[in-house]
Amino acid sequence: MRYRVGRWPLVGRERELQEFAEASQDPRCRGFLVCGAAGVGKSRLAEECLEWVAAGGSQVGRATASAAAAAVPLGAIAHLLPAGVDLADPVTGFAAVAEKLGQGDRPRVLFVDDLHWLDSSSAVLLRQLMDAGVVQLLGTVRTGESYGEAVAALTGGDSVRRVDLRVLNSARVGELLVAALGRPVARHTVHELAAASGGNVLYLRELVLGALAAGDLTEDGEIWQLREGRLSGTARLVEVIGARLTGVGLAGRTVLELLALCEPLPLADAESVATPHTMAALEGAGLIRVAQDRRRTSVSLAHPLYGEVLRAGVPVLRRRALLLDQAARTEARGARRRGDPLRIATWRLAATGTADPALLTQAAVLARHAHDYAQAVALLQAVPEDRHTTATRSMLGDAYFEMGRWADAEKVLARADQLADGERETLAVALVRTTNLLWSNAPVAEALAANDAALARITNLADRRKLKINEGFMRIVAGLPEQGLALLEDLETDVDDACDVDAWLRGAWMKPAGLALVGRTDEAVVWAERAHAVHRRVDEKALASHPAFQRIPLVLALTEAGRPAEARRTGESAYAELVVADSVVRVWIAVLLGRTEWLSGRPVTARRWWAEAAALARTFDHAMALRLVLSGLAACAAVQGELEAAEVALAELGRLPTPEPGLLSAGEECLGRAWLLAARGELGEARTVLMAAACTARATGHATGEALLLTDVARLGGARQVMDRLTELARACDGELLPARAQLAQALAADHPELLLHAADACEAVGAYLLTAEAATAAAAAWHRDREPRRAAAAARRAATAAARCEGARTPLLMTARAVAALTAREREIALLAAVGTASLDIARALTLSVRTVDNHLHRAYAKLGVTTRRELARTLGRHTPPAHPQG
Repeated sequence: MRYRVGRWPLVGRERELQEFAEASQDPRCRGFLVCGAAGVGKSRLAEECLEWVAAGGSQVGRATASAAAAAVPLGAIAHLLPAGVDLADPVTGFAAVAEKLGQGDRPRVLFVDDLHWLDSSSAVLLRQLMDAGVVQLLGTVRTGESYGEAVAALTGGDSVRRVDLRVLNSARVGELLVAALGRPVARHTVHELAAASGGNVLYLRELVLGALAAGDLTEDGEIWQLREGRLSGTARLVEVIGARLTGVGLAGRTVLELLALCEPLPLADAESVATPHTMAALEGAGLIRVAQDRRRTSVSLAHPLYGEVLRAGVPVLRRRALLLDQAARTEARGARRRGDPLRIATWRLAATGTADPALLTQAAVLARHAHDYAQAVALLQAVPEDRHTTATRSMLGDAYFEMGRWADAEKVLARADQLADGERETLAVALVRTTNLLWSNAPVAEALAANDAALARITNLADRRKLKINEGFMRIVAGLPEQGLALLEDLETDVDDACDVDAWLRGAWMKPAGLALVGRTDEAVVWAERAHAVHRRVDEKALASHPAFQRIPLVLALTEAGRPAEARRTGESAYAELVVADSVVRVWIAVLLGRTEWLSGRPVTARRWWAEAAALARTFDHAMALRLVLSGLAACAAVQGELEAAEVALAELGRLPTPEPGLLSAGEECLGRAWLLAARGELGEARTVLMAAACTARATGHATGEALLLTDVARLGGARQVMDRLTELARACDGELLPARAQLAQALAADHPELLLHAADACEAVGAYLLTAEAATAAAAAWHRDREPRRAAAAARRAATAAARCEGARTPLLMTARAVAALTAREREIALLAAVGTASLDIARALTLSVRTVDNHLHRAYAKLGVTTRRELARTLGRHTPPAHPQG
């Protein structure tokens, strides 16, 4: 994949460009200044403005001011002046310059980069030319820089307009990365790059180029992703930042280094190594940031990359001294603030490689409750082996789990299980260990066996019930929702009534997922909302994942209830939280958001989410999620007409280990294969795959998954085969999505235009826009067949409106309904196979027909459609043009 190594696209500056466009058309405007911090993108914006006016016919020129050019009068703009002009005489010299530059019917636009460096002679001359209407100035000015009176006069006055550029926010950073790299970029990667660069475009570009050069930023054909914990810059980036940090003096350097190692710090601590005058100078230079929170004043570096550069340059012994001195200062104050133990332990560990075990444990608890799993691991790894307890090992195993380090977690937790003393410790280890086993690639039976082993060692009834709740949680995750719900039937509705916070949160996480899978979506939504609110309330008391993970079943429930817009908002908000927490559980938010978008008929967006989930699942070796999203990627690629990409995804799916049952895996992982077959025109085989998958879903109690699969059977020509079962499911389940699916199947089976339009209404009401487009397209074809052109045209417009929201999706029903309206079902199936180049002999084998019968059906289809060759057939049906074939 090629990426931009030259000038990057301009993103997020639409307002400023509009302001320049208005200023350039205003005869009273003499200048336009782009102001901002170094690296914010001033020059890039000004270049875009200059190109815009040049494209409109204006004469342009450009110059770059610098400290070196400032030492020579007119040094920066000498190349713009007419040859031979003597500026010693200001009157005649100015007249000659004005006459030369003023040729044309509009002012010449002069772009001067880094205007603050301009020498006085250049500034005076430019101001005269501006006031005379000869030139219009376009300049960039770095904020915080001092300049002389002449430059101040040049940039002042009502005739000079100014825009102040700010750094890009995270969303804009994401847009810029996609534009520069040419593919979607993982949300975690956007977050990391936005945080590291602070939205500064120059820094962002150098970080990206450094990561590309180091091989830390890679793409898999679908999405760009940064390797976990790796962010490389370039030598230029270090030089640029290093130049910003020079000239601050010894005291200033000391406080900057201290902040790099320990920020944020109380202002009093910073002023213990530097005078208030020095601190004020650092703030004025834009190197530090001072924040006031009630009575507390804290200091931090103005940009995260300053810390990276400073830390790299601090010698070992100096680093040790700075860290230990700051730890001593904090201890001398009594370490009164809640996070002080964590800060002290971290500083002492970084300085000496060790710290008091009790302090390390206390700090790890704080890190764990702050969901900083990497820091919790670092602190607990520093605890000597003989000072570890079952509780610390459980906490370490849990932190490993959250980071996706399944093998490390199992090693620690197996050891903790061996050393567990008493039933309470056995229970605590079992709850964490079984979760880790369940999410890793271990057989589900192994996780259930570990739960049973703990149950055999525990006699206390309350604790045994916690393990039963845990088993219910596991069975739902393992793809057995009815069994899991039976075990969670009596789960308390609030944690205050429960015997254990962690056990309740575990059950309350999976119960709504199980309810959604069996079609009890209203209950599922209520339970998921309840679980999230309770988790927020008790987060600091629980050894459980981030509260946002409770949103995973809510996304599923809202989608199945026919509320995809709410599911989308909920999921995206939760995913952003889990990205910041860097928790592995975010993979399932991405899985379900992809599923929501697929059901909404937005294959491009669904593919984007599933690509992100696939990248995460590969990183953490999470096969349960990877199987689902590879199938989803194949399905999306198939309906986008990218059959090779679909085949690549399915090939990777085929290389995965033998499937274990899992959440949503009962049948839905066959979607990719079915839709690839459909894209090839093999509708009968696609329906066979989907029917088999639907049987699997039914056998495991996945009512909503079964409905999804049966709906696709109906869309691919099998409506009569599935409409009764879909109607039965719609009666047994709640929510609006399933009734809309059943109505669509009935309408397709009847092939009645009014019923199809009613089905389109029902599908649109639940946000299923591709189903809406398909129903309306089928209605248009039916009206066309019945010789009702006005009604056909109205239905076609309705279909086009819905299809416009479906990101270019191409399904057999959408592409061929009108073209094949006059064909029988068998003629339609054979025509679709022939349109993608399938030979008559192969069609006959696939459909168990004779070649003669196939050819007869095919020739009748030719006659009805008014075509004579397979190439014409392919064009008529909107399929890929097949190669010439002797039987065509």
